[in-house]
Amino acid sequence: MSPADDTTYEIRTATPEDTALVEALDGSFTTATVFRVETAENGFTLRETPVDPPLTKVFPEDEEDEEDGAKEGNPTFLAVAPDGSLAGFVSVAYARWNRRLAIEDIEVAPGHRGRGVGRALMSRAEEFARERGAGHIWLEVTNINAPAIHAYRRMGFSLCGLDTSLYEFTASAGEHALYLSKPCRGANRD
Repeated sequence: MSPADDTTYEIRTATPEDTALVEALDGSFTTATVFRVETAENGFTLRETPVDPPLTKVFPEDEEDEEDGAKEGNPTFLAVAPDGSLAGFVSVAYARWNRRLAIEDIEVAPGHRGRGVGRALMSRAEEFARERGAGHIWLEVTNINAPAIHAYRRMGFSLCGLDTSLYEFTASAGEHALYLSKPCRGANRD
């Protein structure tokens, strides 16, 4: 159930039959602010800056040749609306060597944003992380996705890194990758 209304979403693990739904989800966003990265010799500063007109980002199609949820034990979790439509998804990957659960991708359909879908998906990812014994949860986000950065911070994530060249030779050239993480409390450490 979401805090914004009475809609109840089913959170379930994706199956191969869900691939087309996941691929068709509109993950674009519009923002009136971005985080400008100012680098210095010994660090960097983020400054939230207004943009006028608001910026709309449409992500290019993945160039990777992977099936969602098909990589050995790294699932995709879906949020399905009562009408059967896909409200969002989160894809995760667990690395045993450093006990990190990476949020590979998380998207919420525009009509379902602000209803707790992202938080519900992230809660399911955290549950999966605890089951695997993860010590922390980690993700990457572009500096221009201010709405997501604010949401991640509300969920307890903190800035842990920056890469100014990750998107250099892509359609997102000029953007910077921000890395956020949070501890995974209550993990099963077997």
